[in-house]
Amino acid sequence: MKDPIETSKAKMVTRRPGRPSDDKDLRVSILDSAEIIFSEHGFSGGRMRDIATSAHVNQALINYYFQSKQHLFDQVFLRRGMQITDRREALLDDLLGLDAPPSVSDLIRAYLTPQWDMKYSGAAGAAFVRLQARLHAEPEEHALRLRREVYDQSAKRYIEALCQALPEISERTVGLRMAFLIGAYLFMLNDVDRLNDLTENQIGRVRKSEMLENLVIFLSTGMNAADEAPMT
Repeated sequence: MKDPIETSKAKMVTRRPGRPSDDKDLRVSILDSAEIIFSEHGFSGGRMRDIATSAHVNQALINYYFQSKQHLFDQVFLRRGMQITDRREALLDDLLGLDAPPSVSDLIRAYLTPQWDMKYSGAAGAAFVRLQARLHAEPEEHALRLRREVYDQSAKRYIEALCQALPEISERTVGLRMAFLIGAYLFMLNDVDRLNDLTENQIGRVRKSEMLENLVIFLSTGMNAADEAPMT
């Protein structure tokens, strides 16, 4: 008796010219569709049948490749999240390889740039940024594990580099300010429209470079501030 999943794959390939014809293309097509669906509806609201329809595959194939909805969601997040992390690490390596030590603003710009480039890379990149914002609304323990798995290693490297660039600031304070940095950039990355709400539409459209450079200036100034906050 033929495997029903393999039969579905054969029918899909035969009846839909131009559709993915191998495992890698099928997986990419499913991940691309899931990214859009999850970014619009979150994990709970994103339906497997809608992902299957969008990817032009049988839902059984999604289960075949990804086993469960949770595993599919995780793979969607890990795919682009690791792209951001890998680029952050590469940019940091470039800075640390220069003859002169990097400045605080250089380090912050390198940390932020991959996220900004992802957002403006097209519909898929923008969808991932929305998905990343939605992750905060997902079950806390699982969302925290995903964020730790993807982002913590590079964040710790940047904290170490910032400590070296700011020897007069305690490591504790640099770590605290890094948390402020992450919160600020995530808000600006995902909630830019709020600027016009708060300023009665006086700001208008903010260009990618304008937003990034102003944020680098603001965050660098805060990171460089004297370490005078009380410990209690």
